[in-house]
Amino acid sequence: MRVVIADDAVLLREGLVRLLSEHGHRVVAAVGDGPALVEAVTEHRPDVSIVDVRMPPTHTDEGLRAAVRIRELVPGAPVLVLSQYVEVSYADDLLADRAGAVGYLLKDRVAAIAEFLDAVARVAGGGTVLDPEVVGQLLVRRRRDDPLRQLTPRERQVLGLMAEGRSNTAIARLLVVTDGAVEKHIRNIFNKLQLAPDTEQHRRVLAVLTYLRG
Repeated sequence: MRVVIADDAVLLREGLVRLLSEHGHRVVAAVGDGPALVEAVTEHRPDVSIVDVRMPPTHTDEGLRAAVRIRELVPGAPVLVLSQYVEVSYADDLLADRAGAVGYLLKDRVAAIAEFLDAVARVAGGGTVLDPEVVGQLLVRRRRDDPLRQLTPRERQVLGLMAEGRSNTAIARLLVVTDGAVEKHIRNIFNKLQLAPDTEQHRRVLAVLTYLRG
């Protein structure tokens, strides 16, 4: 594979160059900042880029922003991001376009050479590779932030039928309950989703949008 590496830590950067070269891959560029990464990728169009999240000048998220920029300029460009710590928001940003060919690993995983090389190959092949610790924290955060988790199974069922465009009467008929029971469920849904009083139709649309996003 043809690989671009971006990491401002010279020892790690050169270590990655040597590791990949020893396993038959060709490093076409090894750079130390975001702009150089974007330039290298647009010039070489590598099979995969391996990118450190934190690079100069602020050492916050320059690498990540460069990775996102790469995928805007070269849609679907495979990118494997390395990070010292689990930063869930960064994983979300990287996965936002849902195009695949992305990875997010903790730098410690590089020491497990076979697994790391497998992750590089999977990302280059269009797959998605997420560090187990990242996956765990993503799931925890999404469960915590998901407003739908407050709904009962019946309320979820009612909301699902609302999303299909069913009227209250149609929902009542399908669930074999009274119209009043359906209205009560819908009031509970509005309250639990924190939809402030407004026109009934407006709140209904907002509730359905929340359901679809969930």
